[in-house]
Amino acid sequence: MPNGAAPIKVFLADDSELICDRVAAMLTDAGMRIVGRAESPQACFNGILQSRPDVVVLDVQLDGGAGLEVLRTVRLAAPEVAFVVFSNNSGPAYRRRYLAEGAHQFVDKSTQLEQLAPAVAKACGHVTH
Repeated sequence: MPNGAAPIKVFLADDSELICDRVAAMLTDAGMRIVGRAESPQACFNGILQSRPDVVVLDVQLDGGAGLEVLRTVRLAAPEVAFVVFSNNSGPAYRRRYLAEGAHQFVDKSTQLEQLAPAVAKACGHVTH
């Protein structure tokens, strides 16, 4: 991040408090700012549209729904928000589906944790302000 640049604003959409805490600490250490977090699709819509993050870190499975629902709805309402999918459900069908719906990156929670911060930074490069 260039000197004086505003930190990347990130919203965490995951139904695991433990995962959210770990990801929040990791992204904060990388100089990013967590602007919100939610566990259910409806709470995600509301939180994302209110906080207007640069990037949403989105799980495939949320409390009471699917991340795909969040991705589709937010992309219509706020197309400038970028998405990085961060999930254990990382099979090829999931990857293709989420990337086809507009996610910028898909990171596997179990094998690619260290790639999340760079993926968020890269996705932010796709954001038009």
